[in-house]
Amino acid sequence: MNWINNVVRPKIRSFLEKRDTPENLWIKCPETGEMVFHRDLEANQWVVPNSNFHMRIAGKKRLEYFFDGGEYETVATPEVPVDPLKFRDQKRYVDRLKDARTKTELEDSVMVAKGKVNGYDMTAAVQDFAFMGGSLGMAAGEAILKGMETAVENKTPFIMFASSGGARMQEGILSLMQMPRTTVGVQMLRDAGLPYIVVLTNPTTGGVTASYAMLGDVHLAEPGALIGFAGQRVIEQTIREKLPEGFQRSEYLVDHGMVDMVVHRHDMKDTISNICNLLLKREAAVPALDAAKQIEAPAAEAQEANGAA
Repeated sequence: MNWINNVVRPKIRSFLEKRDTPENLWIKCPETGEMVFHRDLEANQWVVPNSNFHMRIAGKKRLEYFFDGGEYETVATPEVPVDPLKFRDQKRYVDRLKDARTKTELEDSVMVAKGKVNGYDMTAAVQDFAFMGGSLGMAAGEAILKGMETAVENKTPFIMFASSGGARMQEGILSLMQMPRTTVGVQMLRDAGLPYIVVLTNPTTGGVTASYAMLGDVHLAEPGALIGFAGQRVIEQTIREKLPEGFQRSEYLVDHGMVDMVVHRHDMKDTISNICNLLLKREAAVPALDAAKQIEAPAAEAQEANGAA
């Protein structure tokens, strides 16, 4: 009886009980199948070390990587009517919104923030694909416009990190109206003489590509990002031809003039900062070089003193 209580039952219990070990400790690279420890991946800004595959990241994380010290101030965005069309497919639209807000802890797909990048003030908006595919609805359109207005008020460059499947079908024509509205916001930036930099991430498609995502002064893209209006299969069925390999990927689009540069995520912050400095005709902040000069100066003086002796 003691053997059953002390040995058999504990083994059966341990077999039936679920372990508390998280299931996402190891993450599989979609490109190579390599398993990467999640802490190593997060420390590398969610870029798989060996394959250089850029994984999707949350909007809040992207802002942390972009602004100095990960510190930024969130810009409050205007409220919009919820479910103005009383839309329902397999679920009610209001229920889909609740699920997305619970999952992402965001009010909608676009976040707007302001802070310093390499010592200079900047305003940025980021689309979070986890929120209903980063779709463009009334709330997202209002957020983008608010970000552009904030940039004009503070006289800062405006950076748009685009990631979207297109317009939000649950809002119908009200969603499509955000395309020309955001175009007006882009014109506001141009009238104010402020840089508008667009960073195209994976994926950027549909109505977003047909509006503000392709109206920047400079278009940057992350490696391997899917960028286009319609899907590849739809295009092939329409023109009845096989499309080239890598079609609609950022590297292909750079070669064909649709994107200006493909920039690694680690270099994105400095690249954007340098572009804004060039467009605004201001000197780049290079504290690392200044610090190096301060270190080199005493060493040079010591060498001169030794030579004189």
